[in-house]
Amino acid sequence: MGDPKKLRKKYSKPNHPWQKLRIDEEKILTREYGLKNKKELWKMVSRLKAYKQRVKKLIQRKDKQAEIEKEQLMKKVQSLNLVKTDAKIEDILGISVREISERRLQTRVYKKGFAKTIKQARQYVTHEHVLVGDKMINSPSYLVSLEEESSIKVTGHLFNIPETPEKKTPEADK
Repeated sequence: MGDPKKLRKKYSKPNHPWQKLRIDEEKILTREYGLKNKKELWKMVSRLKAYKQRVKKLIQRKDKQAEIEKEQLMKKVQSLNLVKTDAKIEDILGISVREISERRLQTRVYKKGFAKTIKQARQYVTHEHVLVGDKMINSPSYLVSLEEESSIKVTGHLFNIPETPEKKTPEADK
Protein backbone atom coordinates (compact mmCIF):
# COMPACT_ATOMS: atom_id res chain seq x y z
CA MET A 1 0.00 0.00 0.00
CA GLY A 2 2.80 2.41 0.65
CA ASP A 3 3.82 4.60 3.50
CA PRO A 4 0.90 6.79 4.67
CA LYS A 5 3.32 9.55 5.67
CA LYS A 6 4.91 9.69 2.23
CA LEU A 7 3.56 12.62 0.28
CA ARG A 8 2.73 12.07 -3.34
CA LYS A 9 3.29 14.54 -6.15
CA LYS A 10 0.30 16.78 -6.77
CA TYR A 11 1.28 17.51 -10.33
CA SER A 12 2.51 15.91 -13.49
CA LYS A 13 5.19 17.31 -15.75
CA PRO A 14 4.40 18.16 -19.37
CA ASN A 15 4.61 15.24 -21.80
CA HIS A 16 7.20 16.88 -23.99
CA PRO A 17 9.88 19.02 -22.31
CA TRP A 18 10.78 21.35 -25.20
CA GLN A 19 7.67 22.90 -26.74
CA LYS A 20 8.38 26.55 -27.39
CA LEU A 21 4.75 27.66 -27.38
CA ARG A 22 4.04 26.00 -24.01
CA ILE A 23 7.29 27.27 -22.48
CA ASP A 24 6.55 30.85 -23.57
CA GLU A 25 3.01 30.64 -22.19
CA GLU A 26 4.29 29.21 -18.89
CA LYS A 27 6.87 31.98 -18.65
CA ILE A 28 4.18 34.66 -19.10
CA LEU A 29 1.88 33.07 -16.49
CA THR A 30 4.77 32.59 -14.04
CA ARG A 31 5.75 36.24 -14.32
CA GLU A 32 2.19 37.61 -14.31
CA TYR A 33 1.07 35.70 -11.22
CA GLY A 34 4.40 35.79 -9.35
CA LEU A 35 4.84 32.02 -9.20
CA LYS A 36 8.00 30.70 -7.60
CA ASN A 37 8.62 28.06 -10.27
CA LYS A 38 6.93 26.03 -12.98
CA LYS A 39 5.98 23.36 -10.45
CA GLU A 40 3.35 25.71 -8.99
CA LEU A 41 1.90 26.21 -12.45
CA TRP A 42 1.87 22.46 -13.10
CA LYS A 43 -0.03 21.93 -9.84
CA MET A 44 -2.76 24.30 -11.04
CA VAL A 45 -2.84 22.57 -14.43
CA SER A 46 -3.18 19.20 -12.69
CA ARG A 47 -6.02 20.48 -10.52
CA LEU A 48 -7.77 21.78 -13.61
CA LYS A 49 -7.26 18.44 -15.41
CA ALA A 50 -8.75 16.63 -12.41
CA TYR A 51 -11.87 18.82 -12.51
CA LYS A 52 -12.25 18.24 -16.26
CA GLN A 53 -11.75 14.46 -16.01
CA ARG A 54 -14.29 14.30 -13.22
CA VAL A 55 -16.81 16.23 -15.32
CA LYS A 56 -16.27 13.97 -18.34
CA LYS A 57 -16.92 10.86 -16.24
CA LEU A 58 -19.98 12.39 -14.56
CA ILE A 59 -21.57 13.49 -17.85
CA GLN A 60 -21.62 9.87 -19.05
CA ARG A 61 -23.25 8.50 -15.91
CA LYS A 62 -27.01 8.74 -15.34
CA ASP A 63 -27.44 7.22 -11.88
CA LYS A 64 -28.46 8.91 -8.63
CA GLN A 65 -24.91 8.99 -7.23
CA ALA A 66 -23.70 10.79 -10.36
CA GLU A 67 -26.29 13.53 -9.79
CA ILE A 68 -25.10 13.96 -6.19
CA GLU A 69 -21.46 14.17 -7.33
CA LYS A 70 -22.36 16.67 -10.09
CA GLU A 71 -24.07 18.85 -7.52
CA GLN A 72 -21.09 18.69 -5.16
CA LEU A 73 -18.62 19.51 -7.93
CA MET A 74 -20.74 22.46 -9.09
CA LYS A 75 -20.91 23.81 -5.52
CA LYS A 76 -17.14 23.53 -5.17
CA VAL A 77 -16.41 25.28 -8.47
CA GLN A 78 -19.06 27.96 -7.84
CA SER A 79 -17.69 28.64 -4.35
CA LEU A 80 -14.31 29.31 -5.96
CA ASN A 81 -16.07 31.65 -8.42
CA LEU A 82 -14.73 29.74 -11.42
CA VAL A 83 -18.20 29.45 -13.01
CA LYS A 84 -21.41 31.43 -12.56
CA THR A 85 -24.24 30.21 -10.36
CA ASP A 86 -26.51 29.45 -13.33
CA ALA A 87 -23.80 27.48 -15.19
CA LYS A 88 -24.13 23.89 -16.37
CA ILE A 89 -21.74 21.09 -15.53
CA GLU A 90 -20.26 21.31 -19.05
CA ASP A 91 -19.09 24.89 -18.34
CA ILE A 92 -16.39 23.49 -16.07
CA LEU A 93 -14.64 22.20 -19.20
CA GLY A 94 -14.09 25.83 -20.27
CA ILE A 95 -12.14 26.90 -17.18
CA SER A 96 -8.57 28.02 -17.88
CA VAL A 97 -5.41 28.04 -15.77
CA ARG A 98 -5.57 31.84 -15.75
CA GLU A 99 -8.97 31.71 -13.98
CA ILE A 100 -7.63 29.37 -11.30
CA SER A 101 -4.58 31.62 -10.88
CA GLU A 102 -6.91 34.57 -10.22
CA ARG A 103 -8.33 32.72 -7.19
CA ARG A 104 -4.96 32.21 -5.48
CA LEU A 105 -4.45 34.03 -2.17
CA GLN A 106 -1.31 35.72 -3.49
CA THR A 107 -3.24 37.18 -6.44
CA ARG A 108 -6.21 38.22 -4.29
CA VAL A 109 -3.91 40.11 -1.87
CA TYR A 110 -2.33 41.95 -4.80
CA LYS A 111 -5.65 42.69 -6.55
CA LYS A 112 -7.15 44.07 -3.32
CA GLY A 113 -4.28 46.55 -3.10
CA PHE A 114 -2.61 45.26 0.06
CA ALA A 115 0.67 44.88 -1.83
CA LYS A 116 2.37 47.02 -4.45
CA THR A 117 3.62 44.06 -6.50
CA ILE A 118 2.65 40.43 -6.94
CA LYS A 119 6.00 39.38 -5.45
CA GLN A 120 5.36 41.54 -2.38
CA ALA A 121 1.96 39.89 -2.00
CA ARG A 122 3.68 36.50 -2.02
CA GLN A 123 6.09 37.69 0.65
CA TYR A 124 3.25 38.92 2.87
CA VAL A 125 1.54 35.54 2.60
CA THR A 126 4.66 33.42 3.23
CA HIS A 127 5.73 35.62 6.16
CA GLU A 128 2.31 35.09 7.77
CA HIS A 129 1.03 38.65 7.49
CA VAL A 130 -2.26 37.66 5.82
CA LEU A 131 -5.42 36.52 7.57
CA VAL A 132 -8.36 34.88 5.84
CA GLY A 133 -11.17 35.24 8.32
CA ASP A 134 -9.53 34.32 11.62
CA LYS A 135 -6.96 31.94 10.13
CA MET A 136 -3.36 32.79 9.36
CA ILE A 137 -2.56 31.27 5.98
CA ASN A 138 1.01 31.07 4.73
CA SER A 139 0.43 29.30 1.44
CA PRO A 140 0.33 31.61 -1.61
CA SER A 141 -1.41 28.89 -3.63
CA TYR A 142 -4.41 28.71 -1.28
CA LEU A 143 -7.57 29.03 -3.38
CA VAL A 144 -9.81 31.70 -1.90
CA SER A 145 -13.53 31.03 -2.02
CA LEU A 146 -16.03 33.75 -2.80
CA GLU A 147 -17.19 33.90 0.84
CA GLU A 148 -13.64 34.21 2.17
CA GLU A 149 -12.60 36.91 -0.29
CA SER A 150 -14.21 39.71 1.69
CA SER A 151 -12.49 38.57 4.90
CA ILE A 152 -8.89 38.81 3.62
CA LYS A 153 -6.88 41.08 5.92
CA VAL A 154 -3.26 42.04 6.24
CA THR A 155 -2.00 42.37 9.81
CA GLY A 156 -1.85 45.97 10.97
CA HIS A 157 1.85 46.24 11.82
CA LEU A 158 2.72 46.33 8.11
CA PHE A 159 0.96 49.65 7.70
CA ASN A 160 2.33 51.29 10.87
CA ILE A 161 5.75 51.90 9.34
CA PRO A 162 6.95 55.48 10.01
CA GLU A 163 7.16 57.68 6.95
CA THR A 164 10.49 57.86 5.20
CA PRO A 165 11.80 61.25 3.94
CA GLU A 166 10.83 60.54 0.32
CA LYS A 167 7.26 59.66 1.34
CA LYS A 168 6.53 62.89 3.21
CA THR A 169 3.58 64.87 2.02
CA PRO A 170 3.73 68.64 1.39
CA GLU A 171 1.34 69.21 4.34
CA ALA A 172 3.84 67.58 6.71
CA ASP A 173 6.44 70.26 5.91
CA LYS A 174 4.15 73.11 7.05
